Amino acid sequence: MKYRLVYTHRAIRDIDALELKVKQRIGKTLLRYESDPLKYAEPLKQSELGSYRFRIGDYRVIFDLEGVQIVVLRVGHRREIYKR
Repeated sequence: MKYRLVYTHRAIRDIDALELKVKQRIGKTLLRYESDPLKYAEPLKQSELGSYRFRIGDYRVIFDLEGVQIVVLRVGHRREIYKR
């Protein structure tokens, strides 16, 4: 089953703040993960941010699954993403 990526306004702002190479890497990886997101996802222990995360190098993509949608909530460096 193919999922569809949906970005929140906050996720778009997070992505816009990243360097071009990092944006490209995250974008390519998310497109690969669309086919089976739970295979690559890790459930979050504290669900204030979201339900799952993807690890893409030093960056984390926090997301929820809603039906056939991957709702990207936040994107950020691993050092900072959980502090906000």
